[in-house]
Amino acid sequence: MAAEDRARASNGATALTRTPRARLDQPRAPRRRLLPEYDPEAFGRFSERIARFLGTGRFIVWMTLIIIVWVAWNIFAPENVRFDQYPFIFLTLMLSLQASYAAPLILLAQNRQDDRDRVTHEQDRKQNERSIADTEYLTREIAALRMGLGEVATRDWIRSELEDLVKDLDDRRALASAESDEDR
Repeated sequence: MAAEDRARASNGATALTRTPRARLDQPRAPRRRLLPEYDPEAFGRFSERIARFLGTGRFIVWMTLIIIVWVAWNIFAPENVRFDQYPFIFLTLMLSLQASYAAPLILLAQNRQDDRDRVTHEQDRKQNERSIADTEYLTREIAALRMGLGEVATRDWIRSELEDLVKDLDDRRALASAESDEDR
């Protein structure tokens, strides 16, 4: 007991005030967050679809038609059903709102495309390195085969050597027959 009392006195904590140690071999419990959680990949895919649509002629045609209908309605409709008078402040607000959302979505889609391009370029670079290494290996192998073939007797070389031997034999036979004719 005295050892426990000394230990408590030395660190100033009692068993009741100590906090339990977190175990390092187990994951922590998830914390509650104030912001809602979302899947960044799903949001990225959604933003790419919007960015693709914003970059089409269909979007420009629809946007033009909506603006024409908006302006025509607020000019030619009866006074009591118009919702945006001549300076078209509400139309300006809606277009600004659309632009304020479109710009970040387009940038997000471009960043995702840049990431994909970076991965593709890295894969292409690695493939090119492998191709270059394979080509260099094959070049060395072909050079070794050519050097090895330089030492191998070819059919033409053997033919020329045999023709030379036949010529030498014919010359010796002719010389031997000339000598035997002289001896007679």
